[in-house]
Amino acid sequence: MTDLPKRIQIHEEGPREGFQIEPGPIATADKVRFCEALAGTGLRDVQCVSFVDPRRVPGMADAVDVAQSIRRRPDVAFSAIALNLRGYERAIQTPLHIAGDLQMSASNTFSIRNTNKDNAETLVEQRRQLEFFRDRRIPVESAIVMTAFGCNFEGTIAPETVRDCVASLLALAEDFGITLDRVRLADTVGWASPASIERVVGMVRDRFPSLRLALHLHDTRGTGLANALTGLRMGIDSFDSSCAGFGGCPFAGHKGAAGNICTEDLVFMCEEMGIETGIDLDALIECARLAEDIVGHPLPGKIMHGGSLTKYRNHQGPGA
Repeated sequence: MTDLPKRIQIHEEGPREGFQIEPGPIATADKVRFCEALAGTGLRDVQCVSFVDPRRVPGMADAVDVAQSIRRRPDVAFSAIALNLRGYERAIQTPLHIAGDLQMSASNTFSIRNTNKDNAETLVEQRRQLEFFRDRRIPVESAIVMTAFGCNFEGTIAPETVRDCVASLLALAEDFGITLDRVRLADTVGWASPASIERVVGMVRDRFPSLRLALHLHDTRGTGLANALTGLRMGIDSFDSSCAGFGGCPFAGHKGAAGNICTEDLVFMCEEMGIETGIDLDALIECARLAEDIVGHPLPGKIMHGGSLTKYRNHQGPGA
C-alpha cells in the first residue's frame, strides 16, 4: 500500500526530549535560545518542557522559568507535556500552549515505570484529567499509545494490544463528547521495524479506518527513518521528531535509548520525495548545530553534518 501524503505536520520535541536527559545542568537561557531558534524555521509546534517531578527528571526543574522566558510568536505554539494533574496545574499557570493529551501504554510494566500507575489506574487518572480539562476549557487534541511496537520490560507487544488501547482511549474521549484530532502510536524504546509499523498501523486502521494516526518514533536501533518512510507510504502525515536527534527516554530501561527521529533528517527525506513540510531546512540545520554547542558533545543527526543540497544545486559549473 503506497499512499504518500502531499504535506506532513511535524511536532518538534527537541527541547523537551533533549534537555530532559542531559546529565549536566543546562542554563535556562540556553534552553530558551534553542526554543526561539526553532520557532524561526517554519515549525509551528515546539514542545519546550515537561512539568514532571524534578527529583525524577532534574533537567526539567526549571520548566516554569523556561516557559515564562520564551518570547511568544503568533505563528508558533510553544507547548509542554504533563503526566498527571499536579503537572497540569503547574503548566496552566504559564503562558505556554497547553492542550489535553490522553495517554496509556501498551506495556503495563512501562506504564508503572513511567507514571507509577498501571493501565487500569491510568484510565482512572485519565478520567480525572478529562474532568480537569473540561472544567478549565482546555482543548483535548490527541491521544498517545506508548510502547506500541515493543517494550524492554515486557518484550514483543501484540498489535491487538495496541488496537485495544486505542479503542479504550477513543471510548474514554467519547464519554466526554470529545473527538480526537489524531492518535499517536509511539515507539517509545526503539523496537519498531518497517514490518512492525505495517502490522500495527494496519491493525489499527482495520478497526478504525477513518482515524487519523501519527507516529512518534525513536531511533535506538537505527531504523527510525525507515519506519517513518513506511508510515509515509501508508499515508501517515503527522510525526513527532527532535532537532539533531536530541534526547531519549529516561524510563526506557536501556542506557542506549535514543531520541526521536531527527527533524532535519526527516525534513530532508520528505522534501526530496516531493512531500511538503513548510520548514526551512538550512535554518533547521543551524538549530541542530546550536544544540550541539549548548550540550557540548556530538548529537546523532546526519544532515546537520552533511548539510543540505542547496548550495550544490545552485552551483554553476564551468561553461554554465
